[in-house]
Amino acid sequence: MELVVGKFSDIESKIIPFFSKYPVVGTKKLDFDDFCAITLLMKNKEHLTDKGLMQIKNIKAGMNKGRESN
Repeated sequence: MELVVGKFSDIESKIIPFFSKYPVVGTKKLDFDDFCAITLLMKNKEHLTDKGLMQIKNIKAGMNKGRESN
């Protein structure tokens, strides 16, 4: 299954509320938390600065297979 989001506002108004109401578990919960953090950075236009872009890249690097398993 593939989900395509056409507008950034849909992430805030549909995707995040859905997964907050029906949470994922395990490592994917941590990935969702990172996804929310990136969304907030982008909402605040921090992705337009070098510092903000680096923050996003660092968060992304630790998501999914980049996350250390403990």
